[in-house]
Amino acid sequence: MDVTDGERRPQPGQIVRVLRGREAGRYAIVIRVEEPHFVHLADGDKRKFGRSKRKNVKHIQPTKHIAREVAEDLEQDGRVTNAKLRYALNQYLLKQESKKGE
Repeated sequence: MDVTDGERRPQPGQIVRVLRGREAGRYAIVIRVEEPHFVHLADGDKRKFGRSKRKNVKHIQPTKHIAREVAEDLEQDGRVTNAKLRYALNQYLLKQESKKGE
């Protein structure tokens, strides 16, 4: 499958898992898509919005979850607070843990 396929291309606000590099295994949120093969990631903690990480889409695993409040802020203002990024990631991870516990 080509990484340029529309259904696989990450969207701003989407939560992804980093597969390669120093931050492998961590979760982050897509804050910007840079054509054709790159995205900018931030988690609000180690990677703040102002110093986002540029990653190749081949090195991330997109989840099906899109943080709506983050996506809306990015669409309206082009910015999002680091606290909102941390909150969205924590909510996603708590939901994932509760699913495992069932």
